[in-house]
Amino acid sequence: MSLPPGFLDELRNRLSLTDVVGRKVMWDTRKSNPGKGDMWAPCPFHHEKSASFHVNDKDGYYYCFGCHAKGDAITFVRETENVGFMEAIEILAQEAGMPVPKSDPKAQEKSDKRAELANVNEAANRFFRLCLQQQGGTAARAYLDKRGMKPETRERFEIGFAPSGNALLRALKDQGISAEMAVEAGVAAKPDDGREPYDFFRDRIVFPIRDARGRLISFGGRSMDPNARAKYLNGPERLLFDKGNALYNHQEARVACGRGQTLVVAEGYMDVIALAEAGFEATVAPLGTAITDRQLQLMWRMSSEPVIALDGDKAGLRAAYRVIDLAMPLLEAGKGLRFAILPEGQDPDELIKAKGPEAMQEVLDGALPMVALLWRRETEGKVFDSPERRAALDKSLRETIRPITDASIKRHYGEILNDMRRELFRGKREESPRKAWTPGGGRGRFGKQAAVPTEGLKASLIVSGDEAQADLMREAVVLAVLIANPGMAMEFLSQLEALTPRSEDHAALLHAVLTHAEEEDAGVLRDNVSAMAGRGALDRLMSHPHVQIAPPVRRPDREVAQMCLTEELAKLKARRGYQAELAEGLEDMLAADDEKLTWRLRQAAEARNRATKAEAEDRTEFDIAENGLELSRDERNAFRALLSRIAPERGK
Repeated sequence: MSLPPGFLDELRNRLSLTDVVGRKVMWDTRKSNPGKGDMWAPCPFHHEKSASFHVNDKDGYYYCFGCHAKGDAITFVRETENVGFMEAIEILAQEAGMPVPKSDPKAQEKSDKRAELANVNEAANRFFRLCLQQQGGTAARAYLDKRGMKPETRERFEIGFAPSGNALLRALKDQGISAEMAVEAGVAAKPDDGREPYDFFRDRIVFPIRDARGRLISFGGRSMDPNARAKYLNGPERLLFDKGNALYNHQEARVACGRGQTLVVAEGYMDVIALAEAGFEATVAPLGTAITDRQLQLMWRMSSEPVIALDGDKAGLRAAYRVIDLAMPLLEAGKGLRFAILPEGQDPDELIKAKGPEAMQEVLDGALPMVALLWRRETEGKVFDSPERRAALDKSLRETIRPITDASIKRHYGEILNDMRRELFRGKREESPRKAWTPGGGRGRFGKQAAVPTEGLKASLIVSGDEAQADLMREAVVLAVLIANPGMAMEFLSQLEALTPRSEDHAALLHAVLTHAEEEDAGVLRDNVSAMAGRGALDRLMSHPHVQIAPPVRRPDREVAQMCLTEELAKLKARRGYQAELAEGLEDMLAADDEKLTWRLRQAAEARNRATKAEAEDRTEFDIAENGLELSRDERNAFRALLSRIAPERGK
């Protein structure tokens, strides 16, 4: 809707930016000068402690010298309240006592009708909440008590109870609200056969559903009858309510997202309430159905990367896979999804009650990017032992990412999936007696390429012709394993101190891990590393698909982590030893005589051999023969002993 000329200027003139911003910050009294409208505070956008956020009331603009956020009152409301332009205008206009210009008559009539229906729902809500406190709500209160819902939580979420019969219609009639209006609002229904209207919700615990602006648009009800056809029931779709375009707890979650919380998408009302009570206030839920494209757009307006929290059973995974297919055509740069898979058999409410909010935070911290879950869907449990089956996987992956409309995003998806594909299909490995770390903590043997893509195979590093990239990947796995398995750094202190990371992120993360090497709590360690190295460095490390599917990162286990770190640190040391020897050999090439050059290159070859044969697991010792071949020392000694018995002179 267009606004008349001068409306915004008048709105800004009537408002004090200091008053608007002052609702969200605490002013620094030492630096601020209220008389001149020159105010300073810690920035509300990047949660600092120092007062680098400056408000100039005279000019009506703010600026942060830390994160460089800037704007006027409208911008501030949009950013902190997570609302659109017109919603911000309405909020400020109400505060300034200015009516927002009306749109065309038909639109205004519809708006007035919505407001009237919302008032009917508010009246119904008061009735439901009163019923919960009365004698008829005894069983409902007992159920809520059994679920651990405190009385103050019921008040916060306005939980009510709808009794049997048509008690609501009678109560509304006493307030002058007709049955027809109750039907239009969705709290009553009218049979098609012409009979009298009846209460839509009967013998149900009732959850009010509000939109982003706080209007009460409908209700959800949980039946108290275990034999009811529908355990959960939403109000019917009417002028005020479209369940595919609404989210439970939308308004509160939007405000929490404005404070910097991560948006979590749970499955139902009780999950949202449990998460919010545990501190995860930026939580919403679709209304009893699969997530729709319109709901995704609502989520992205609140957060650029919502976390979909689903049960870890087959139904939860199927729901996640449906969301992937829905989201593919809608992806844009800066708009994505992550998936937090809960332990099988537990929903958020059960997990929090059993292990506390920390356990839920760990699940959210380990959320997978969409590409990792996509790969899991296409490969898990499948056999790729023939060209035809491999080709089928290629086709399936191409078809899956085809709906992505953003060319850049599609290219990145293709690159990551191709990396995973190469890892799965890489050439046959030589049979070796060395041991390998596996997801169960046991030890296996590397043989020919596995037919089934096991977790151990999928967790291994990408092997490509770029050795620097391979080293970066090994460093990333080492750092992620150390962060996911607190205390392990103490066992590898000398190797870690000698490690020279290849990137600034890795160097900062390693320094933070070594600084807090004695920390035994995973959550505390992660927070300390994030504080020292920066949240961005930690997020980039943990978001890499090959880090996330590494067994000791996905399921922390001390024995598995120890084997993984031993192998990867030894490979890094041996590979870099080879590179150092080779570099020195090349430098001496022109100045050295032939024998010195030969010796130098032989040293490089030995280092290279150690890098490729993973000495961390392989305890066999070798000697280099005069012709450069590698011989097992045990076998060579046994041969000499045998030869000395047969021909003493030759044995010497």
